[in-house]
Amino acid sequence: MNENHNIEVTDEMRQAMDTARRQGLQKDLRTLAAKIRIQAEGRYPGAEPGWQSGVEWTLLWIENTASQLTEGRP
Repeated sequence: MNENHNIEVTDEMRQAMDTARRQGLQKDLRTLAAKIRIQAEGRYPGAEPGWQSGVEWTLLWIENTASQLTEGRP
C-alpha cells in the first residue's frame, strides 16, 4: 500500500532546522579553532615575526564568526 502523506513544514520547523544547522557549524568552527590552537602551542619561540599574531588573529576571527551564527537568535 503506497499512500502519499503530505507533511507541512511549518515556520517553527524551518527555524529549528536553521538553528540546528547554525549550532552545528558553530561547533565545527570552535573545534577547528581548538585544533589550530593545539597545533600552534609551543611553536612561537624562534618563529618568524608576525606568525604568532597571525595565528591569534585567525583564532579571533573564527571565534567571532562562530559567535555571530547564533547571536541574537532563539
